[in-house]
Amino acid sequence: MLSDVTTPQDLDDRFRDRLTTLDAADERRDPGEPVVDGALLTGARALDLFDAQVVSRQLDLAGRWLRSFGEGFYTIGSAGHEGNAAVAAALRPTDPALLHYRSGAFYCARAAQATPPASEDDSGSAGSGPFTPVYAEAARDVLRGMVASTREPIAGGRHKVFGRADLAIVPTTSTIASHLPRAVGLGIALERLRRLDPAGRRAGNEVRLGGGGGAQHAPWPADAIVVCSFGDASVNHASATAAFNTAGWSDHAGLRIPVLFVCEDNGLGISVRSPKGWVETALRSRPGIRYFAADGGDLVEAYAVATEAAAWVRRHRRPAVLHLSTVRLMGHAGADAETAYRTTAEIEADLDRDPVVAAAALLTRVGVATGAELLARYDEIGWQVRRVAEEVLDEPKLASPAEVVTPLAPRRPVRVARAVADAATRASGPGAAARAEAFGGKPPELSGPLTLAQSINAALADGMLDHPQMAVFGEDVAAKGGVYGVTKGLRDRFGPARVFDTLLDETSILGLGLGAGLAGMLPVPEIQYLAYLHNAEDQLRGEAATMQFFSSGAFRNPMVVRVAGLAYQEGFGGHFHNDNSVAVLRDVPGLLIAVPARPDDAAAMLRTCLASAAVDGSVCVFLEPIALYHTRDLYAEGDNQWLAEYAEPGAWSGGHVPVGRARVYGVGSAEDLTIVTFGNGVRMSLRAAAALAEEGVGTRVVDLRWLAPLPVGDLIREAAATGRVLVVDETRRSGGVGEGVIAALVDAGYVGAARRVAGVDSFVPLGPAAHQVLVSEDAITQGARTLLAR
Repeated sequence: MLSDVTTPQDLDDRFRDRLTTLDAADERRDPGEPVVDGALLTGARALDLFDAQVVSRQLDLAGRWLRSFGEGFYTIGSAGHEGNAAVAAALRPTDPALLHYRSGAFYCARAAQATPPASEDDSGSAGSGPFTPVYAEAARDVLRGMVASTREPIAGGRHKVFGRADLAIVPTTSTIASHLPRAVGLGIALERLRRLDPAGRRAGNEVRLGGGGGAQHAPWPADAIVVCSFGDASVNHASATAAFNTAGWSDHAGLRIPVLFVCEDNGLGISVRSPKGWVETALRSRPGIRYFAADGGDLVEAYAVATEAAAWVRRHRRPAVLHLSTVRLMGHAGADAETAYRTTAEIEADLDRDPVVAAAALLTRVGVATGAELLARYDEIGWQVRRVAEEVLDEPKLASPAEVVTPLAPRRPVRVARAVADAATRASGPGAAARAEAFGGKPPELSGPLTLAQSINAALADGMLDHPQMAVFGEDVAAKGGVYGVTKGLRDRFGPARVFDTLLDETSILGLGLGAGLAGMLPVPEIQYLAYLHNAEDQLRGEAATMQFFSSGAFRNPMVVRVAGLAYQEGFGGHFHNDNSVAVLRDVPGLLIAVPARPDDAAAMLRTCLASAAVDGSVCVFLEPIALYHTRDLYAEGDNQWLAEYAEPGAWSGGHVPVGRARVYGVGSAEDLTIVTFGNGVRMSLRAAAALAEEGVGTRVVDLRWLAPLPVGDLIREAAATGRVLVVDETRRSGGVGEGVIAALVDAGYVGAARRVAGVDSFVPLGPAAHQVLVSEDAITQGARTLLAR
């Protein structure tokens, strides 16, 4: 009789009962022979996979046991999905794998596959039973994740994930398809790197990467394929749709993407059923993606089809999907009362399809083992798993904020500064000839004062020269040179392999960046307008920014995301082309946000972002104010005071802009008022300060330049210098940058006067009405006068 929850005891009892009913074969089979005629699976391999499945099952039972007395913190298990052990066996242990949270058997099988068999001379219990040292280590990994131990090998107690660098398993923390765009991006990157080394020549079996940060080695062989697994409900997620579409689109365009999608279909998304036939229809209909299907409860079939699918992807370097039918046992997690949404007959039917029982039935039927022998293996593994579970209980937990955040976003400013200096040395020394050729004999420092757009273009070109693994991509960036001309000429200089257009999908653009960074490249994706970043923000929040945090730095995805944004385009385009909201970015832990206002700052800050990405693995957002791209004048038409000379390489080190450092402009005596601002606010504030100077008011205009981390030290110093702070915030009053600035002042004990001038809590309307909700020079001047009158 089933209770509301299929308990570990239920599952254990059923397994034991079933094994006692299995009839032994008339004769024993040579384990080196196929289990059935014509099968790829041998008896020995089948027994190995059974052991991996049992370890996974016992881990699920141990997880529920730990939770029963408050020592386990994760109960989503793999029971019913153990057929994915066959998928692991069909792959190579060097194929990067991005796994969903029911991948215990895959993890155990990959661990066994990646570790050579121990010799008789080795210490330990190798060969003494089914729970080999390899399985013991894999079990300890998973159990440490369940109890949040700091000794867990990938996340260090920050999350329970399947991941380990030496097993080529990349941790994924929210596997509701958000990792699929990264998998596609990784496949594209692996194929590009497989074909070319930095000099454009074949690099042999291992891809070698060079560049400003020194030589690196791609972590995977040149013929590797990417595997990513997900559940049937995830097929419906927008991120999955984006990934499938990008894979198919790219394949249709002739690009090669060696990705094997594995959909493990148990028919349920927690309590919501996948309509019968829907998943197959959805997966079969994807253009450019080859479809394979297998029963995950049938080891022979699952191994054969997975082997065929992996070989097809490896040979053709094209995407495929393996639709693996599974069941879900013990509910979604913890105390999931399945009888609230499933009938007893349905639950019973799934229990009758238990893949571990099916594997045992296969082994006994073909004469590899008897039911009693398999039950003994099951009990031995169960006892050993429980023993390991007891051992990890007393391991340390993260005990301080510093311990938690250490791997989040490493900041090594001295190394970043050194990287910028080294780039300058290369540009003026051994790379001087190539630089001269790339700029057509006229480097940007000899081209006269540049606009913001021209300065960014030149810095991108210098970055491409110094970082052979750097790639610039996005909508319209190649042939057109960007909708504002910022990337004009880069494709002609560096070729379509390094500067290329993407399809119109921000999720896929960022996914490509995530995968490319993971593969060892230095990706610089462009999001055409800030408003469209919000479509794909989770790729930054849930995928990019979390990678070092949840892998303890074992994996990283460095990237510099260029975003054309902010407002003041004279009312053009409405709110999608004048988006003044950055709150969603500033809320992402570890994200570095740069907002250059001046052309000279733009080049220096971009060099810093590229160096920080290369050195620290930083995820950077380089937010470029559209309205300032082609601005030339500051105070009067024709004064050209918003232009700036481009620094020659010898001056890069001296002009280096460290992360989190502001720029201060003094107007008049600079003793009466401090204006704190950024982006378009810098130019408006300088104009307002000039007007105030005519009234005898001396102003310091502080350009924050970095919205995360804020330049708090510079901010406090300049605020204290006058005792009056006017925050000019072109974003919205609620959730805007100004709130963070005021909070930083209060936290630091600032006791002077402060006031904000900020955008109205509104979307930016079309035409002249935009001026009704945006900060204006008059508003800045009036705010300053009000503050000075106190």
